[in-house]
Amino acid sequence: MTRSWSLLPELRPCWAIRLWQCILMMLAIDIWWARTPFTRSSTESSRSLPIALWTVLSEQVCNRRACASRTPMDVRVLPGAVKITPAHDPNDFDCGKRNNLPFISCIDGDGNISPDCGVFSGMKRFAARKAVLEALKEKGLYRDTKDNPMVIPVCSRSKDIIEPLLKPQWYVSCKEMAQKAIDAVRTKELRLIPAIHEATWYRWMEDIRDWCISRQLWWGHQIPAYFVTIEGQPVGQDADDNSWISGRDEEDAYRKAQDKFGVDRSKIHLRRDEDVLDTWFSSGLFPFAIFGWPDETEDFKAFYPGSVLETGHDILFFWVARMVFFGQALCGALPFREVYLHAMVRDAQGRKMSKSLGNVIDPLDVIHGISLEALYAKLNESNLDTKEIERAKEGQKKSFPDGIPECGTDALRFALCAYTLQGRDINLDVLRVQGYRFFCNKLWNATRFAMMQGIGAGFRPQPRFQLSGNESQVDKWIVSRLAYAVRQCEDGFRNYEFPQATTACYNFWLYELCDVYLEYVKPKFQSGSAEEAENTRQILYTAFEIALRMISPFMPFISEELFQRLPRRSDDAAPSIMVTAYPDPEEFASYRDEALEKRFDFAYDIVKRIRSLRADYQLTKTKTQVTIECADEELCQLVKNFEAFILQLTNSSSLTAFVAGTQQAPAGCGIVTVSDRCRLFVLLKGVIDIDKEIARAEKKRNALQDQVKGTKDTMEKTGSKMPEAVREQNIQKIAQMETEIGHLADALQQLLAMK
Repeated sequence: MTRSWSLLPELRPCWAIRLWQCILMMLAIDIWWARTPFTRSSTESSRSLPIALWTVLSEQVCNRRACASRTPMDVRVLPGAVKITPAHDPNDFDCGKRNNLPFISCIDGDGNISPDCGVFSGMKRFAARKAVLEALKEKGLYRDTKDNPMVIPVCSRSKDIIEPLLKPQWYVSCKEMAQKAIDAVRTKELRLIPAIHEATWYRWMEDIRDWCISRQLWWGHQIPAYFVTIEGQPVGQDADDNSWISGRDEEDAYRKAQDKFGVDRSKIHLRRDEDVLDTWFSSGLFPFAIFGWPDETEDFKAFYPGSVLETGHDILFFWVARMVFFGQALCGALPFREVYLHAMVRDAQGRKMSKSLGNVIDPLDVIHGISLEALYAKLNESNLDTKEIERAKEGQKKSFPDGIPECGTDALRFALCAYTLQGRDINLDVLRVQGYRFFCNKLWNATRFAMMQGIGAGFRPQPRFQLSGNESQVDKWIVSRLAYAVRQCEDGFRNYEFPQATTACYNFWLYELCDVYLEYVKPKFQSGSAEEAENTRQILYTAFEIALRMISPFMPFISEELFQRLPRRSDDAAPSIMVTAYPDPEEFASYRDEALEKRFDFAYDIVKRIRSLRADYQLTKTKTQVTIECADEELCQLVKNFEAFILQLTNSSSLTAFVAGTQQAPAGCGIVTVSDRCRLFVLLKGVIDIDKEIARAEKKRNALQDQVKGTKDTMEKTGSKMPEAVREQNIQKIAQMETEIGHLADALQQLLAMK
């Protein structure tokens, strides 16, 4: 750790807290600039105004002279001379170092002009500006004042102008630590997840500079550095490393001072640096300091190093890198092996959340819900000014016209984990979170239904699930899909691919367990045999119990509530889902049957085609006869194996399957092609009013044709004036309507054939 000068904003007390304060920047130069070239005339000085101003200062202050040097400037706008103030400007600071210029501070820590500045000494910065202008006018050197567009940093709290000052600071050399951190990532000893952040890691580390760890604040860890003064010897400079020592406490510092300077302790005087450590320095000690470091406590031996760190990617360098630095340098080991970097939450349009924009989403408001009026009330209680409040209200009205609906904790947790697929940012749409709330309702209703069908109180599940051998194809299919979902969740968690796990849970619960299997098993509880009903209950219980355990990390509250209502497999089972083992994919691996799943997918495709045809003719409750023509006997047998499933999910009265060429389908049927090896015939004659259906189909077809024509005419009229995004939408809309027109034409042809 070394002590050297650094250009920093100055901190001063402001009422009860310290705020960044502003200082004058080389008196009045910022107000005006000389535009006069170096030409001599009878009425003008041969020097441009900045040099003229320096002459005023040099005559009245301390015989200092200007120094010409190159500095960033636009000569087209500002011809003439430009002042160089290395002690008060970041660009000039670098320029001063390059050209070995003196670093002269004209301002003290209270924002007053320094004592060696003649008549201007002790003046407040703004008073000094006016005084300099008056001095120029008195000497006849003042020419003009013109506006000069420039960027001026302003404190967000006090609204003061922030100016840099030279301050001695403590620095830590990071090159060696950075190289070790680079090597750790390259050798995969340290794993960054997602891997896209490795490029950021290398960019920061390979171009690293010394780290300034001094902070002029009232709070924080005080730097353990002591300035040494020895009686009878000259007092050293504040920026001189030789006059400083470090120690864990004052006693340790005295011992080191005695050893270093070889004098008696009675002649040594110590002054501890008032600065505190950078917050990230203190935070970097976290992984091992909490276990009693530097002492090798039992906790330190047991828990350091850790395994996984989860944090935001925006502090990858500020915090994660510093913990890696200190872990390797002070403990000889990385503080963790893996770093999972989550995305940043933004609004639905991808904008950063801002109070003034009115797009800030409070997680508690998403959980409990809030009206638009209540959102307005929260704004009125904020510290925004009136104009910002009005602008924020407009933003809230646009983003949440009906307020924020109540979504609950589980829905919000599930949504945030599902959103991580987006990468660096999460564009949070409250309506999507609300969709997961409806999903929670689905879980609740489905579990309640299953309990009413016999897996609630009084039901005794098997101590260990196993198939009896009497299960149907659909029973085996749901167990196979459960095994697949368990494997997907396990892989998702292990690889930090949380959307993979949420998708597996969502699809199994909604599209497979609720939409398919529950609908299929309803008749078994009503009219099936006792053995069939018992087998179904065992499978149903297993599906619900495992599915609740799968989704528990994402939805802990509803899963716990429903889990408590299910019976246990044994008396010594875990009392809570929170301490129940997560489903093991190896336990269900033997139940996975991909060939069965392919056969089921074909049968389910038949179900969806029949449902679509029934929807076209608005056959909601009417049962119909279904005939299926298959290309060969194998496919015909497949259909027969799923006959009960197809009948139940399509509300059909009968199903006949035959091999093509062996018989004919009945007349008066709607025909649907499933594939090149299978056709469906749904009997419609006598079930629908054919003339009425023909008229309805023709009316809908004509309306769609008019819409297509109108959209095409609009696109031709607007031509290139139409935005590209709107044009793409219209093209997609036309394609959809033309597809629907084709379906209606087929339906009309079939209807006409029935007459």
